[in-house]
Amino acid sequence: MKRSLQQIADAVAARLCGDGAVQVSGVASVASARSEDVVFVEERKHLSSALESRAAAVIAGEFALGDSPAKPFLVSDHPKLTFARVARFLSEPDHDSRKGTVHGTAVVHASARLGPGVALGEHAIIGEKVEIGEYTSLGAGCVIAAGVKMGRACRIYPNVTIYAGTVLGDHVIVHAGAVLGSDGFGYVRDRSTGRYEKFPQVGRLVIEDDVEIGANTTIDRGALDETRIRRGTKIDNLVHIGHNCQIGEDVVIAAQTGLSGSIVIENNVVLGGQVGIGEHARIEEGVMLGGQGGVLPHKVLRGKGVAFWGTPAQPVRQYLKQLAALARLVRGR
Repeated sequence: MKRSLQQIADAVAARLCGDGAVQVSGVASVASARSEDVVFVEERKHLSSALESRAAAVIAGEFALGDSPAKPFLVSDHPKLTFARVARFLSEPDHDSRKGTVHGTAVVHASARLGPGVALGEHAIIGEKVEIGEYTSLGAGCVIAAGVKMGRACRIYPNVTIYAGTVLGDHVIVHAGAVLGSDGFGYVRDRSTGRYEKFPQVGRLVIEDDVEIGANTTIDRGALDETRIRRGTKIDNLVHIGHNCQIGEDVVIAAQTGLSGSIVIENNVVLGGQVGIGEHARIEEGVMLGGQGGVLPHKVLRGKGVAFWGTPAQPVRQYLKQLAALARLVRGR
């Protein structure tokens, strides 16, 4: 979607220096930029390379002011963030042009309600009493079960399965192959026979606004209550979140992390790749847990801005001291 630099500056609240009528259509790195792309630099030492590139315009910090560059530029306190916002703005067509298409092979139940501009790909299946908000798109092979509610401007990639009763807010992105709202891993053992019987999994899954969920990630519904992923959380590929988990706002969860049931992750927590957390554990606000860190069941990690590492997880300085002490013991043999 082509936009003028003036439109972009207004949309992302950046200061425009130069010709606002210049049209751009994409974003790129400095090395690969084409004549209709926007690039960004965060340091003055890279400004000259950006200005010499083929890009139509440059996003830079205050350090760019005072020069007389050959290209127009947008001034921002946080060029990388502004660049991300520009990319999103350029990828979203005007509502007037978003008429939405339902592929001829899609199956839509008569009781389902689709908002204006909804797009359905090949062989998508929309179940009974599903509600889909305006300008939401679903890729080929998606299966949306009965009673699912989905907000506006969501993007659901191919082969996503959403179980009955799941709720998605606005601007949710779900990548290919994800499964949302499946049964949790809950069983009760009969002591007399040693056999396992399924515990009811009749709760629901709620995903709030602006959440992004990676490819092949699975998130279970609550057993009796709900699993909830709060606003702005970003979940990588191949993550599993068990039943009854409560994930706070602006949490980041990297690939191959596994969360058992009934875990609480508070706001602004960062979980590295391959983290494992036992049931009923609690990770308090602002904690950072490094890759392959492990938290035992019912444990609590606290300390805003504190980095934890290892299994069982402990503050990283303490963990490194223990590793150093162990190395000294080995050398002393």
